[in-house]
Amino acid sequence: MADVKQFKLPDVGEGLTEAEIVSWKVKPGDTIKINEIIVEIETAKSLVELPSPFAGVVGDLLVDEGSTVDVGTPIITVDVGGAGGAAVPVEEVAPQVAEAPGGGSESDVATPKDDEAVEPGLIGGPAPGGRTSVLVGYGPRMTSAKRRPRKDAGATPRTPSAATAQQAVQTSMMTTPTPVTEPDVHEAEPAASAHGRTVESQPDTARALAKPPVRKLARDLGVDLAAVTASGPDGSVTRDDVMAAADGSLGSRAPVARETEERETRIPVKGVRKMTAQAMVASAFTAPHVTEWVTVDVTRTMELVERLRTNREFAGVKVGPLLVLAKALVLALRRHPGVNATWDEATQEIVVKNYVNLGIAAATPRGLVVPNIKDADTMTLLELAEALNQLTATAREGRTQPADMAGGTITITNVGVFGVDSGTPIINPGESAIVCFGAVRDMPWVHDGEIAVRKVTQLALSFDHRLIDGALGSQFLADVARVLEDPATALLW
Repeated sequence: MADVKQFKLPDVGEGLTEAEIVSWKVKPGDTIKINEIIVEIETAKSLVELPSPFAGVVGDLLVDEGSTVDVGTPIITVDVGGAGGAAVPVEEVAPQVAEAPGGGSESDVATPKDDEAVEPGLIGGPAPGGRTSVLVGYGPRMTSAKRRPRKDAGATPRTPSAATAQQAVQTSMMTTPTPVTEPDVHEAEPAASAHGRTVESQPDTARALAKPPVRKLARDLGVDLAAVTASGPDGSVTRDDVMAAADGSLGSRAPVARETEERETRIPVKGVRKMTAQAMVASAFTAPHVTEWVTVDVTRTMELVERLRTNREFAGVKVGPLLVLAKALVLALRRHPGVNATWDEATQEIVVKNYVNLGIAAATPRGLVVPNIKDADTMTLLELAEALNQLTATAREGRTQPADMAGGTITITNVGVFGVDSGTPIINPGESAIVCFGAVRDMPWVHDGEIAVRKVTQLALSFDHRLIDGALGSQFLADVARVLEDPATALLW
């Protein structure tokens, strides 16, 4: 006997009011278990995978992919009577256990009763490949993943407040310190619509295996992916394959026609882009920005980076000058704690943060986000390097979670990876300073009284002049530059 339940879009714990249905992971007729992932949604802050609160057979997908719906809207039906009308015994549904970052595990996920309201909870833990995954689990409200404690005696882990979580997607105008790579390649299949109808794919997407940026490049160049010789892993088409095909056909093919007759394209502002715009306007017209620059000889920093890359303790860990800058910044904050502060307009107070949650501006497939490394000031250089690697790997996949973006205290933005020398970044709301890291170039420089070719870069510091005076900002920036110029200075601090 059929017993059909509706699953309504939940608030995943971040003040969600609406979300976009990005992709369905199931189709009508599929048999699913409790906590099996059924859909991926995009909120204004992150991509979130939603599991099913029911075990049974999928009925209708009530919302099409790409549609934005309000919280509480039914999005899928599930026949909990199971195939052929037989109920799926909830005792047979294995509970999911997520490993917490500290190596522990969360409590088993309890099976909800049919008449009980189901409350989602966040489960945090390492996923395959070392990535941090966060999904929504159903059952009693679970404790959030514990943060690593500070090394100071008697210190206790801090948990971002609800107000802080609302600032989870505060972003800077500048871009990522690490070039973002493409997401994983998946086997291309005919797409199913929200009501189970098969949708014919374009020829290049139906037969060829390629990453989304490669597909876009092929479309832009007018290359049929199905006709390209693939050289990538598992027979996937690479960027070089597309470029080679384009070069080989430039002399024979006609100019590529425009994909549309329209002279303009209008793109709805939503998700991360909408939140970014709101945050930047709020910051630019609330905090009085001041920007200062310093040009630095970073030859010794680059030599240190090369030594670290061959150090066996750093084996398997990506090391770059950004790591040394991050360490220099937290050391300089120790000497100038007034920079690691924020302005509380409501209470007319300056709030000095006695911890450093170091934000790294990252350009991701979903737009600009600023995840932060919690308690970066307590980390060794190796721990900081591993945290940077983890942060960028997660950002590349476009799966940075709200908790990773909440509670930042100061930010680094690296425009140097794009060959840009410097910039005037906008401060993240809730913070008071942001450091811009420019390209490292070979330049003539006076060294030991002689002109020599040295590795030189520019640093820029934008700060909130309400609480950071010019002298304080200048001293802080000068100290960061001192460590980059001579990393041995760090031993004195």
